[in-house]
Amino acid sequence: MTTDVGAERGRVAVIGAGSIGLGWITLFLAHGYRVRVNSTRSNIETVIHDALRLFTPGLPGASRDPADLAGRLEIEPDLERAVADVAVVQENTPENLEIKQDLFARLEKHAAAGTLLLSSTSTMLPADLGARMDNPSHLIVGHPFNPPHVIPLVEVVGDTTSDPDAVSAAAEFYRSVGKTPVVLRRPIAAFAANRLQSALLQESIHLVREGVVTVAELDDIVTGSLGPRWATVGPFQSFHLGGGPGGLRNWLGTLGSGLQQGWAALGRPVLDEDTLDLVLDQTDQAFGGIAYEELAARRDRLQKAVLAAVASADDAPPPRSGS
Repeated sequence: MTTDVGAERGRVAVIGAGSIGLGWITLFLAHGYRVRVNSTRSNIETVIHDALRLFTPGLPGASRDPADLAGRLEIEPDLERAVADVAVVQENTPENLEIKQDLFARLEKHAAAGTLLLSSTSTMLPADLGARMDNPSHLIVGHPFNPPHVIPLVEVVGDTTSDPDAVSAAAEFYRSVGKTPVVLRRPIAAFAANRLQSALLQESIHLVREGVVTVAELDDIVTGSLGPRWATVGPFQSFHLGGGPGGLRNWLGTLGSGLQQGWAALGRPVLDEDTLDLVLDQTDQAFGGIAYEELAARRDRLQKAVLAAVASADDAPPPRSGS
């Protein structure tokens, strides 16, 4: 899995072709893998080719020709044949536990021993996904942050039944397609990134519901403050810098002394009909007149530019203490 990018690699099976699956397909093809797609969509070939045209411009690095990528694409409607001779399966079916449990039980029967069975689930733990398997040791969660063809993070999640070598192999596979895998030290519901995102969304809805800001204004606040800050330093380093030479210890002892009291004042909005109508109506006003394809292309273009700018400006990152 360490072949140079662009060289011919092995096959990867992608099960399910929603927005996450289509992003994975684009990324895997761009990194030289042959990709075999299994999907229930009747127009799957058209859907994938449309996605390649939409997503390819947002891929990090040099531009790619969607037609060249499509040359390594295979469509296989039969699940057994789709996974028969692959080293990696990336599952992207709907967030329905029954569907996923049934699928992984079938994959165990049809995939070769030792095949990495990776799930893109954003909510489910490996123990639950593999509950109907005889040996779930190679079932690993590989949760991407959306869109998977642009954003580097993949949360790699195993549990006590996982083969440590399979966890390591999953992380190495994601590195081979340019991702930044973070192996969670223990499984937790919704993992890490989505828990952070959910906490921010909760307060965002509260602020809109209370009439403090509109949906559009809230997005402007984030893209004009937290967005660029977090593109370069994370929350802990940010507050460490906020404490000046004394670092986080100084910040927590001064500005952060009322932190816990502030947490208690955060909103806990109820998603009742009035709240949903308010948020959805404002969202429609802000973005509803723009086609999904246009919004997605702009998102990918801007996020690609941010990542490229940070990479080019950070030629020599400072050493981490203790590393």
